[in-house]
Amino acid sequence: MRFVALTVAAAILIALPLVTTGYVVYLANLLLTFTVLCLGMHIVIGETGQFSLAHAAFYGIGIYAAGIAGTSFGTPFPVSILIGGLAAAAIGFVIGMVALRMRDIYLALATFAFGEAMQWVFLNWNAVTGGPNGLRIAPARLFGLELVTDKDAYPFVVATAVAMLVLTVIVARARLGRSFRAVRESEIAAQAMGVPVQRTKVVAFGISAFFAGIAGGMFTLFSTYIHPDSLGFQTTILVLTMVVVGGLGSIGGAVGGAIAFGLISELLRQAPSFQEIAYGAILILFMMYAPKGLFAFLADRFRGARHA
Repeated sequence: MRFVALTVAAAILIALPLVTTGYVVYLANLLLTFTVLCLGMHIVIGETGQFSLAHAAFYGIGIYAAGIAGTSFGTPFPVSILIGGLAAAAIGFVIGMVALRMRDIYLALATFAFGEAMQWVFLNWNAVTGGPNGLRIAPARLFGLELVTDKDAYPFVVATAVAMLVLTVIVARARLGRSFRAVRESEIAAQAMGVPVQRTKVVAFGISAFFAGIAGGMFTLFSTYIHPDSLGFQTTILVLTMVVVGGLGSIGGAVGGAIAFGLISELLRQAPSFQEIAYGAILILFMMYAPKGLFAFLADRFRGARHA
């Protein structure tokens, strides 16, 4: 079943730029970028059980770092993307060492405050970020190849998203992933089993920030402009809703939630006044009636119908 699903997904990804318009390819690029962002949030919330409301900030750090590296220094885009990821990870480790001394609502508030502070930096550091005028990003380049259209960027966006998905699976199956889940289930039990709880949480936070920074670097492959308004709390809520809708603690849920809710989000762009209300209502409904996520909810209903 899993092999069939992967084959169908691969066929769709290959055929998409051949049979659709540039807008659909742009949307696919954006959804794949949000998929990597959701995988990052999945590591810190779903795997390790820690609150984080700072992912839009790490995403923004990745965009600005990768964009400035490519535009001002002419670095090839794989290097620019890596710079974006490493810059976000470095700040993530530092913030994690401070914020993860707190728990629950205090941790959520601390990461929320960091996210708001970073948006203020994006808005006011005119010399680097362009301030309220936003930042123009030069088209991504690699050995004379220039990515001008969404279809040019698409193969590289897909390759990066697949690489990050494979990395997520490797981390989840490694000893580090088991340590994440041990901390999530019980910090006291994990410590008794020899897991360094505080270090494990900081590493999870740093890896999660790295994923967000890589997602920011991916954004610079198909977009030539960024404004701080698109890096606010609304983006964090959007990503959090994607992860919850897909299913907390599941890699498939993070990927499925990013695609399913990303499409819903695109539809809601036609009614911007109701966007935040709709996000909030969907989040509440899923937490009340489908806490395991959309796909687990549908699977339960399917099994129930078969045994009825």
